[in-house]
Amino acid sequence: MWMGNYEFINLFGLLLQSIFIENFLLANFLGMCTYLACSTKLKTANGLGAAVVFVLTISGILNWCVHTFITADGALSYLSYFGIDAKHISLNFLEFLIFISVIAGFVQVLEIVMEQFTPALYTTLGIYLPLITVNCAILGACLFSVTREYPFIPNAVYVFGTGVGWWLAIALIAAIREQLASQNVIPALRGMGITFVMSGLMSMAFMGFTGIKLANPTGGHPAADHIQENETSPSSTPLEKEII
Repeated sequence: MWMGNYEFINLFGLLLQSIFIENFLLANFLGMCTYLACSTKLKTANGLGAAVVFVLTISGILNWCVHTFITADGALSYLSYFGIDAKHISLNFLEFLIFISVIAGFVQVLEIVMEQFTPALYTTLGIYLPLITVNCAILGACLFSVTREYPFIPNAVYVFGTGVGWWLAIALIAAIREQLASQNVIPALRGMGITFVMSGLMSMAFMGFTGIKLANPTGGHPAADHIQENETSPSSTPLEKEII
């Protein structure tokens, strides 16, 4: 439940994979709206990126708990300790609603904190800060982690790494756009046109990591157990044993 078959080296691999190999913005193209709108200045991009990391990490952990203890099939079986037979009750139809509610709650908390301590950044982000609530990258990361059935700690590492990867992507394009603002770009490509071109080139660069798997759990050693089982199986012929 907490670590599963994951070891600490697997957690490091999962972190690298979620940031670079499966970058949510440049590999899955999720969260593009705020990425394009708030990437004109590096300072603004860094502020929004840090906000996304915070909201995604906390809401991802809470949504994992929601899925595990409330909405998953058989998640309510623990109520039998209180004399309630609820193991056959499924609340899957509420999962999206609860996930979005958790994200919205943390965005509201973040808005209050930023308005109090960083009013300049709060004013700069404007309407895009509450739009984090409907940022598909945040909801997508929560759903991805649930679908892949990560244990608690790997889930926390995954949602944190996904947020950092989103922050990295928007910071990179913001730095590039600041430099392009003083360059002689073809008039037809100025503004959003050159931004799309640069985003495509960045995406191609990150997709060069496609196929690299760093997050496979090794704690259970299922391959070794499978080989040992085949070697000791009475139904195996001498030729099969020799091949194994």
